[in-house]
Amino acid sequence: MPKRVLTGRVVSDKMDKTVTVLVERRVMHPLYKKFIRRSKKYAAHDEANICAIGDQVRIEECAPISKRKTWTVTERNGAALAAQPDVAAQGA
Repeated sequence: MPKRVLTGRVVSDKMDKTVTVLVERRVMHPLYKKFIRRSKKYAAHDEANICAIGDQVRIEECAPISKRKTWTVTERNGAALAAQPDVAAQGA
């Protein structure tokens, strides 16, 4: 199954190697048929600590890194980050 990819904005970078990403989506209200915004925050792994508040980032689903961190940052402001080594490849 392909990994899910989301795009959002960094709202917190206070943790070490972790950023909080706010992802917004538009959904139609079932009764009023008006588009409303729904948002959710994700904890994403930022190995190099280069993401700052306000950056547009793309995050990709990965194996659990900690209790609530199962996403990694793959792009920052449209530029791809250095490829992160796969956990499975290290064991081989």
